[in-house]
Formats: sequence, C-alpha cells, structure tokens
Amino acid sequence: MPGSRLWGWLGPLLVTLFAGVLRFDRLANPHAIVFDETYYAKDAAALLKFGVEHTTVSNADKLLLAGNMNIWTDSGSFIVHPQVGKWMIAVGEYFFGVTPFGWRFSAALIGTLSVLLIARIARRMTRSTLLGCVAGLLLALDGLEFVQSRAALLDIFLMFWILAAFGCLVIDRDRARARLADVITPSLAQGAGPWLGVRWWRVLAGVCLGLACGVKWDGVYYVAAFGLLTVFWDLGARRAAGVRRWFDGWLFRDAVPAFVALVPVALVVYVGSWWSWFASSIGWDRNWGPQHPSAFGWIPDSIRSLWHYHAEILNFHTNLHDTHPYMSQPWQWLLLIRPVAYFYTSPKAGELGCEAQTCSRAILGQGTPAIWWAAILALVVMVVWWLMYRDWRAGAAVLGVAAGILPWFFFPSRTMFFFYALPALPFLVLALTLTLGLLIGRSNATPVRRALGASVAGAYVLLVILNFWFMYPVYVAEVIPYNDWMYRMWSDSWI
Repeated sequence: MPGSRLWGWLGPLLVTLFAGVLRFDRLANPHAIVFDETYYAKDAAALLKFGVEHTTVSNADKLLLAGNMNIWTDSGSFIVHPQVGKWMIAVGEYFFGVTPFGWRFSAALIGTLSVLLIARIARRMTRSTLLGCVAGLLLALDGLEFVQSRAALLDIFLMFWILAAFGCLVIDRDRARARLADVITPSLAQGAGPWLGVRWWRVLAGVCLGLACGVKWDGVYYVAAFGLLTVFWDLGARRAAGVRRWFDGWLFRDAVPAFVALVPVALVVYVGSWWSWFASSIGWDRNWGPQHPSAFGWIPDSIRSLWHYHAEILNFHTNLHDTHPYMSQPWQWLLLIRPVAYFYTSPKAGELGCEAQTCSRAILGQGTPAIWWAAILALVVMVVWWLMYRDWRAGAAVLGVAAGILPWFFFPSRTMFFFYALPALPFLVLALTLTLGLLIGRSNATPVRRALGASVAGAYVLLVILNFWFMYPVYVAEVIPYNDWMYRMWSDSWI
C-alpha cells in the first residue's frame, strides 16, 4: 500500500468523525415512532425482555413514547425478518433505554462505521488515500444512508454486513495474490499451482454474510454474487501467475474451498443467530415440531420447527402484494422517482418554533440527487471500463449494484420501497469514486491533465456537499416554512 500509513487511517477517521457528528446530532428528534420503528423498536425491546419477539397491546406506541413499558401481552409474535438487526437495535436500548435515542443509537453507530469501511475499502482498491476519503465523504453525505442511520430500521445493518463481507474479500484478494507470488515456482507452475491454505479473511466474509442474512434474507443475493466474485478473482490470479493447469488448480484448490468458506459458514452463522429462539419456549412456532410428528424423526424437533417457521415467513413475503402510498419499482430507484416519507407533520404559526403561517417537519427517505443521478453515468463508465480493460475494481462495483437491485425485478407484483436499494449504495459510491479517479488521471499524467481532472472532481464533490446541505432540513425533521419544504420537493412523485 503506497502513501502514508498514518494518513491512510487518519484521513478516513476524520471523515468518519464528520459522519458521526451528523448522525448523532439531535438523534432523539423527533420524539416519535418513525415509520417501521413501530415494529423494530418494540421487537428489540422484546428480545431484551423475553429473548424472542412478543405481541403488544394496541396502544403500545403511545405508551412507549410516554415511558411506559407495560406494553406486552402473553405470547410470542410472528415476525417476517430474522433477529440479528433487532438484536443490534437492542444494544442501544440496553444502554440508553427504550427511548428514541436508545432505539436509534445502533443505527447511527453502524451508519457511521460504514463510512470508515467504505473509505478504507476504496483506499485499498485504488491505492489512494485521497480517493478513499472521497468515497467515505460521499457515503457520509448521501441522504438515504443518512436517514437510515437515524432510524431504527433494519436496512442499515444489512448494508453494513454486506459491505464488511466485501471488505474482507478485497483483503483476501490482495493477500492471496501476494501469497501466490511468493510460493509459485517453475515446477509448481507446470501443474495446477499451490494450495494457498485456509484463507481466514474469506471465512470472515462468510461470517459477515451469515449475519447479513440474519438481518434480512436479501443478503443471500450477495452470498451468490460474492461467491462468484472471489472465485473469478482466484481464476485470474492463477492465470496471471502462469499456472499451466490453471483450471484444475482453480476448481479444486480455490473454488471448492471458497464455497465451503462462504456458503456453509454463512448458513451455520445464520442458524446460530436464532439462538435465543432456540433457547425460548414461547417463540412463534417454537413447539411446532413436537406437535407435528414426522417420518423424519431423526431431525431434531427444534430444527423442524424453525424450518416450518421459515416456510411461513417465505409465504408472507411471496404474497406481499398490498398497495402502499410510498411503494416503488426497482427501475425507479436509481432515478429517485419515489422516496419514502418516514415522518411528516404540519406545525402552525408559533408551534415548535414555526415562524410562518404553516410549516413542515419531515423525514424524507431520499438519496442525495447529486450522488444517485451521477452514479448512473458512473455505472456506464464502469461497464465500459471493465469490458475494455477487465479492471476487477470496475467489475466488482457493477456486480455489487446488480446484486442489490436486479433480483427485485423478478418480483414485480411485490410491495417494494426505495430503501431496499440501500445495500447497493456503497457500490454506487465505489463506482463514482473510481470514475473520479479516472477523471483525475494517473500519477504520471501531465500537470495540466491532472489539474483539470482534479478541478472537475473537486467541483463535483462540492456539488454533493451543497446538495446535501440544501436537502438536510427534510432529512432531520427540521421545522421549516411550508414553501421551503416545497422548494425541496423537486418532483410531484416526491410528495
């Protein structure tokens, strides 16, 4: 890694500090249940109290906001997402109470740490501390990531574990190629090449992917995508090393171990993430197995119960076709056509500091337009760049976006929302960062070329900063005049 090791950490950490200040500032505002916090804040509190999700009384939200925890009935509840994300929310509630700050704390922390991850990953991929910091800044200033970092919803945790898995695989790629270069000999090159041993960074990627699936099942798309990514990186490494029987070496010494490191490891971690459900006696379907004897008696009743529970969850997702005012289709996501209004009130003059006849107080789950719209062009550049030069970095960015968005096209009648695209966002940022790197040019380019490219790249980053600053009031429920709110609604479909 070229450049200063000190600045390689200090630069990303400073960007992360900036992101953290943005996310934790007035985190408890508004003192309200925001959108799907109505599910996950209570589910997290139930995990702390019962070890499983629990049914609540009808006015539980009102009681919770008043500080009254007498919200539980006497049975476990049916849930449609696994427990990892809710356990992560529960950490904040454990330390800071079942309050808006408590249930949003973990999301803010994870959203902040995601900025550090993307900065370090981009630095490793580009060998540039500057571009790493740019990637961190872009993620820090994206409206969707920002809003998701300030609400107790699951998608920020899904994005984090997917990004962490990708970072592990990038490190594994560097170390595996370095190891191959160190041990390859002419005699080994004549055969299938060496086995590189247990690759613990890839195993850790499997752990992260298992945790991603433990937040939402969407993580399985990245298990498949990253599995293909890492084995094709290995194939390229053996061919570049001059291994004669590269296919044999790749298949038996890379691909098979990669499958074991990712798929079975992710599966074991995922099943293990249900530990509190296994330990309980009141979880939904926990006693289904003993109540329904099977010819497959050798399978533990607890596993059969969990399998049946998953069948019910799958049935729910398969038949989720209800209309919703903020639903959208995946082709609309990159275009920012239909965001989600998480919170909206209309204070009158004198209320909450409103200085106009009518004010607006909103939390709009919308990406920063200067990032998302520019990312469309950046994706085109990355596709062309990969086709022309087979640049692995361009291919990885495109694949990461594809894994986060394309699978949803196969479920056109399902109820979907824009924030489902959040796992693809870090890869959009990587595509933008790599494109900015191309604009700036190589280090051996002429000074005029570098200066011109740096000016264009710098102007773009400044545009992102200004765009985020302009949209900031409708990301954080700031009380602003109604007309000022309307200025920020750039399309009727945003309302």
